[in-house]
Amino acid sequence: MSAHPVQHPDSPLPVVAIVGPTGSGKSELALQLAEHFDGEAVNADSMQFYRGMDIGTAKLPVAERRGIPHHLMDFLSVREDTTVASFQDLARAAISDIRSRGKLPILVGGSGLYVRAAIDVLEFPGTDPAIRAQLENELENSGLSILMARLQEVDPVSAARIGDGKRVVRALEVHQITGRPFSSFMPERDYVSPTVQIGLNGDRAELHERLAARVHTMVEQGLEHEVQSLIPEGLREGRTAQKALGYQQFLRVIDGESTVKNASEETIVATRQFARRQLTWFRADPRVNWLNWSQRDLSATAAALVSQAKGTPGT
Repeated sequence: MSAHPVQHPDSPLPVVAIVGPTGSGKSELALQLAEHFDGEAVNADSMQFYRGMDIGTAKLPVAERRGIPHHLMDFLSVREDTTVASFQDLARAAISDIRSRGKLPILVGGSGLYVRAAIDVLEFPGTDPAIRAQLENELENSGLSILMARLQEVDPVSAARIGDGKRVVRALEVHQITGRPFSSFMPERDYVSPTVQIGLNGDRAELHERLAARVHTMVEQGLEHEVQSLIPEGLREGRTAQKALGYQQFLRVIDGESTVKNASEETIVATRQFARRQLTWFRADPRVNWLNWSQRDLSATAAALVSQAKGTPGT
């Protein structure tokens, strides 16, 4: 298909964001829309940032990408971490580059905050290593309840939303640095540029079956070997990569603390729980156009939504 002409800056091509739970078919729909509209994909799955984490993240092999460029994959080693703020800069640069060449940018992934960072007006406060270390030390020595009580005093909105230690520490750090509640940095939903979000959902029992089959396929394809091969690359040292679904479970197999069968079942349960959290996140956004992954005209319906957005500045 011929490339679209570069549009005037005040009427850019929209960003298409394909969202929804893991296993819902986002990657395939992204390929279909990219072929139809001469687009390029931008990855918003935070675990697909990592080189070598291919099987366990269901990363689309290069040979199956149909020649369509996929941006923001494989740019981190498993030792490294990134921040949502850093991803925001990278994603917006990729989107701008794609648009500058007259192509349609298609953001695809299920990491909800990363999607919002790319498409919404969203400000990220800085960090202070000394304050962070102090709070983390307090968490370890005094416990979560002490920090939660303090967060309740300074930011009751965040206290009601979060409960894990890492996020409580972050919320208190932001308050100490800025004097503002952490919740004030999650504003109303406001696209930074024209955007259309397409969400994929379907029958819950079918999704559970899909996820179980996917995990079993990953195991058959060599997930344990992949995890083993990443240990010399620093998988155990990386704070984020080692916690990825499947990887933490199979690290225990390698350490002799679990079996392949148990690790597989634990990964299935954890993946289903993750999918439920993803759905909760994306359902909270009223701007998402939900489609059923099993509908026969899925690709055509999605393409119609994109065509409508292309013709409506400010969507």
